[in-house]
Amino acid sequence: MERHIAGMLQQIARQQDTVEIAAQGSTPKAAALAHVAQQYGYTYGMAYRTGFKNSLVQVRMRRDPRPDARVREAATIAAHPQAGNGGTVPGLEQGSLKPLPEAAGAVAVLKDLITFDVMAMYVADRSQKVKGYLACAVLTALLLIDRSPVEAVASGGAVALLFTAAFKVGAIRRGKVAQRLTDAGFIAVRDEQGGWRFLRPGQQLPGHTNPFTA
Repeated sequence: MERHIAGMLQQIARQQDTVEIAAQGSTPKAAALAHVAQQYGYTYGMAYRTGFKNSLVQVRMRRDPRPDARVREAATIAAHPQAGNGGTVPGLEQGSLKPLPEAAGAVAVLKDLITFDVMAMYVADRSQKVKGYLACAVLTALLLIDRSPVEAVASGGAVALLFTAAFKVGAIRRGKVAQRLTDAGFIAVRDEQGGWRFLRPGQQLPGHTNPFTA
């Protein structure tokens, strides 16, 4: 835990425009660390899976240029001078990545933002569905070489059903997360790649003139 926090605070101390958080595949841990970064004047940017077998949840936090973010940063530094060196950390129980009761709600929202973004790779678009079902057709054709037509079609159909179930479950789960973010006041927008992202009111996607204009 201290290693993760210390590494993140080293990035923050360099006044970097972006801070990268990798929490060993754990979305709750990533959300807790993202909350800490927010207290130092950063705001959520995006999340995705990376590493061997997509085992890491990578979260990108962006420096928030708004004046209230600088006030929040200064107050946090004054209140937690030993954070990352065994001292208290804003919003978390000491020596743990467990949120304090007063921070639990904010961490839960960050967890939903991270989950929504990470799930993008598991929710198939039209091209992914076409590729999946095409693979099923190829499998069926290959099985016809040394199996009966009934066995080949049954096997290919079973795989197709698994694809369909996976696509459906992923879409339903992501839809529930999206509804919670909408209820929390976030707004769904399309990014440059056509994917959905959730932003707070007044925020723009990174790359605009001022991505955090309120």
